[in-house]
Amino acid sequence: MNERIDDFYHLLKKMLPVLLAYKHLKTHCMKTIIVPVDFSIYSENALKVAAQIAKKQHATIIAVHMMGLSDANLIKEDNSMEGMFYLKLTQKRFSEFLDKDYLEGITVQQTVKNYKIFSELDDVAKEHEADLIVMGSHGSSGLQEVFVGSNTEKVVRTASVPVLVIKNDYESTGSTAVFACDYKLESLEVFKKAMLLFNLLDIHTKLVYINLPGENYKSTKQIEQQIVDFLVHLDKEDTILPEDVTIYADYSVEQGIFNYAKKVNAGVIGIPTHGRRGLAHFFSGSISEDIVNHSELPVITFKM
Repeated sequence: MNERIDDFYHLLKKMLPVLLAYKHLKTHCMKTIIVPVDFSIYSENALKVAAQIAKKQHATIIAVHMMGLSDANLIKEDNSMEGMFYLKLTQKRFSEFLDKDYLEGITVQQTVKNYKIFSELDDVAKEHEADLIVMGSHGSSGLQEVFVGSNTEKVVRTASVPVLVIKNDYESTGSTAVFACDYKLESLEVFKKAMLLFNLLDIHTKLVYINLPGENYKSTKQIEQQIVDFLVHLDKEDTILPEDVTIYADYSVEQGIFNYAKKVNAGVIGIPTHGRRGLAHFFSGSISEDIVNHSELPVITFKM
């Protein structure tokens, strides 16, 4: 009897790391994806990418349309019929818009909000405990120029979850991502979030530090030491080594990221954002905002 107990104990001891790893994978899974919809081809581009992710992750898609009606249309009694008309019209368009073959087998919920400001999308993300927002840029109505100028910051600055910006008709975001980081300790948590998400999506990550000329120039030796000091603070299960980070020299961070992404044939670019302090404060000037606006590749932002 004691031998059987000992055998069971040793078997359990061998299986424990496997069970813990399985628990880790089950804990970190994507459940909900938010997709803002304005019924344009641009929001459909985002919906296609969200569908691909949802299928792999067995996640639910929440399609959100923001009517943006004036308060008068909703409050005044003589305008209540007009508000109901727009609501019914939106629901009809939703049903037609979501009637896509690529959504087959995916749970898709639709919600209509009377939001006018895209920063309020974070309220929807929190309400549904979303893991990701996937947005198409340059729609013809609600999303028109949402990723231009200050509107870019309004979306990604206030989002508590990662925001994936889709510019073109991508069937997928590719199998390789470039993640640019300054490798300072204040970026540690956002770095972990990014690595977790890319691993979850089975996207291989190319890490890069952009070294610039000028007064902030650092020698290769200085940068390598900064990277080492950063990586030692990662969790033990992380297997990122200093040699996994490429030091890439260029005349601007934006061009450095674009050129390096092209060099490694990346399918998506990842960058951190400083939340309420805006994208511009992560890199000097308005670099992060420029990356989101100017990149032809999908860009995913992570709030610090």
